[in-house]
Amino acid sequence: MNVSEALEKRKSVRAFTNKTVKQELLEQVLTSASHAPSGVNTQPWQVAVLSGSKKQLLQDKLLEAFAARQEKKMDYQYYPLSWSEPYKSRRRECGMQMYSALEIAREDKTKQIEQWAANYRAFDAPVMLLFYMDAELQTGSYLDYGMFLQSIMLAATEQGLATCPQAALVEYPEIVKDVLNLPSDSQMICGMALGYEDVDAAVNSYRTQRAGISEFVTFFST
Repeated sequence: MNVSEALEKRKSVRAFTNKTVKQELLEQVLTSASHAPSGVNTQPWQVAVLSGSKKQLLQDKLLEAFAARQEKKMDYQYYPLSWSEPYKSRRRECGMQMYSALEIAREDKTKQIEQWAANYRAFDAPVMLLFYMDAELQTGSYLDYGMFLQSIMLAATEQGLATCPQAALVEYPEIVKDVLNLPSDSQMICGMALGYEDVDAAVNSYRTQRAGISEFVTFFST
């Protein structure tokens, strides 16, 4: 599989089989991703890999906070406070595609909440990755992190694995830091579900659309 094929094949998977991901395979994916670029070679990424009882413990605590309607407070502002076009429409279409695939009606708030709760289980993937960095690092390191995360997802795709990057897994950063015994001022970046795709699951049956380059590229020449 070449890079172009991996880019086109990768998608956010929200249902996984219970097949175990071998430790050697995880190490191979992360080693490949470690070659991602970073400003002055800072390599700001730090990764917690959770499975088994540790994953269960964290997801139980996250689900408990969600059910109790505990305030979500990420370590940084991920989304805009108000949405404008074209982002508003893209966001709405993304949600509509998922709920349509699951046959969840717009007015069925109970099922929508149940589906959102699946975020905190990492969609039942066997592996949950959590990404963080030292407090002293700044905005440029977030850019570095994006390249690292994409590298993980492409390397995973090459190995027949599926992924879903998730901001939701760090919506309660204090819980994550407590369970993993991280410094309280660590910057939680995001999480990621990783495992083998359940190809028969309805939620994995759709693909979000991508804008053509004419919508976001301007060529400048003499």
